[in-house]
Amino acid sequence: MSSLFDFENKTDRYTVMGNPINHSKSPLIHTLFSEQTKQNIEYTATQVDPGGFEQAVGNFQASGGKGLNITVPFKQEAWHLSNERSARAEIAGAVNTILFKSGGIIYGDNTDGIGLVKDIRENHNGTFENQRVLILGAGGAVRGVLLPILEQKPKQIIIANRTTDKAKALAKLYGNAGDIRGSSYQDVNGLQFDLIINGTSASLNAQLPPLPNNILADNAWCYDMMYAKEPSLFLHWAIQQKAVKAIDGLGMLVEQAAESFYLWRGKRPDTTAVIEKLRIEM
Repeated sequence: MSSLFDFENKTDRYTVMGNPINHSKSPLIHTLFSEQTKQNIEYTATQVDPGGFEQAVGNFQASGGKGLNITVPFKQEAWHLSNERSARAEIAGAVNTILFKSGGIIYGDNTDGIGLVKDIRENHNGTFENQRVLILGAGGAVRGVLLPILEQKPKQIIIANRTTDKAKALAKLYGNAGDIRGSSYQDVNGLQFDLIINGTSASLNAQLPPLPNNILADNAWCYDMMYAKEPSLFLHWAIQQKAVKAIDGLGMLVEQAAESFYLWRGKRPDTTAVIEKLRIEM
């Protein structure tokens, strides 16, 4: 018993690296997870200067750190730094979770997509199966979530982007995983969708992607990967367009963190209470 007790009382260290990092909710989320699951961990936030990411990771690993999360602008660099990667991270070209394995191996995963899927399926009782899905944007945020969404067997995914060629190139990358194609915003006019996911950064700038009206099917849902105290312009648009549900990305944030926590600790925290606590604090 004493050896088990000693092991469980050893404090393992984790961090999140990014720039800027001061507004990160990850330390609070993982502290709540650790208290709930009785895991003895310390989770901090580390601001990393441009050009200093590889050294920062190396220093944290050498000092006995067990793993880390990565946020903007280092997710692509984390992918290159990882010498083992999950299938979803491999195709995403981005890593948001690192686990230090024995032998100095840096294992990279991307939990963003599974976080989005779990939020919609488990927290909101939604589905992707046989749904017509429109995803707005073709940047790193969208690329990171496509494989887990495609694994849910939607009827079709259309990626709409201001630069149509970028949307088409991204769709081609995932073409073997399901019915997916790229499009301009104008070319979705006249189509109907059961689920629209905003993966652009427009919400951060209080802007709305150039969406045509009347593209929501009956009982359609809209989901913004961003979150804030007040609903985004995209979610206001969704309500005006008679969406049945208009959801922000706070649940996705907590669910992707829970997936990271599970990779590190082998424990699945209850996310509901954590989401509620963050919502109240916002």
